[in-house]
Amino acid sequence: MSQAPNIDGVLIQWGDRLFYPGNRVVKVKPQPRLSDGGMRQRADAIRKRIEATVVKRAPQVMVKVTGGGRGMLAIAAHCRYIGKNGRLDIETEQGDTVRGKSAVHELSEDWRYGGSLIGDEGYRREAFNIMLSMPRGTDPLIVQRAAREFAQTELAGHKYVMVLHDHQANPHVHISVRAESMSGRRLNPRKADLQRWRETFAEKLRGYGVEAEATRQATRGRSVSYPDLWQLKANEAGRLRKTRSSTTSGDRARASRTEALKGWLHIGRALAGSANARDVKLAGSIAIFIQEASASWTMQKTTHEAGRDFQRPGSAVDSQIRR
Repeated sequence: MSQAPNIDGVLIQWGDRLFYPGNRVVKVKPQPRLSDGGMRQRADAIRKRIEATVVKRAPQVMVKVTGGGRGMLAIAAHCRYIGKNGRLDIETEQGDTVRGKSAVHELSEDWRYGGSLIGDEGYRREAFNIMLSMPRGTDPLIVQRAAREFAQTELAGHKYVMVLHDHQANPHVHISVRAESMSGRRLNPRKADLQRWRETFAEKLRGYGVEAEATRQATRGRSVSYPDLWQLKANEAGRLRKTRSSTTSGDRARASRTEALKGWLHIGRALAGSANARDVKLAGSIAIFIQEASASWTMQKTTHEAGRDFQRPGSAVDSQIRR
């Protein structure tokens, strides 16, 4: 008789790859004992993220670097923009709230001399503009609180200002952060950093009871290619000569989708073999999710294998799908 799979171990191993890529990947090693409380807690956290992704389809947070100033003229102009030229409150990294044109000027001078001197114009980026957003209907004050905690966690040691915009469709917070920290280290966000920032923002929102996720596109069965900021601006000005595809492609994108599907398959099989009815039901939801995602993944061979594994007659997942 074959040994029953260590379901919690499978959830942690493959769930980490789906939901925490590049940040926390479980290495191949003997699985901890099921009696291990820490393991059970981690597996339950993965279950919640699976349910949020394939059952609840929880809203995805948006964290985006929208540009940055290469001198104090550009930095001050952005501060005036996000503060609506003095009409909105601007919050600093110290928790102080200021408003008005003179306050923006004082902040600019503080940034100019608060470390390496920032001239009016320069060749390197001296500040990064970040936007954190949630869909319509999310409480703007909660978005603001979560953004504040995000900044305290991810931008500690840097001067920054933040402003809530709740007058548009989606409540969002603009953050402008000085690239050089107070200790002289420079901020240089990369793709992995942006994903971690999304994770942090989503975690802060969940702390206030807001359903929020920060999963990669491949994990949630999407393949949308969003235009860069310069492309949006060039298109608005009528200067964009060539448009790119609206879907991601290439070897790296295909590899990410294949790896994601592989993770869903391992998790689905493990849950389908569980003695827990909730696990089996969740496995059925994963099977339906894979069916829906296969259209955008465009991996006919792999999708065929997924369907064969999940929908074999008499299987636990098959019975859930056919209900």
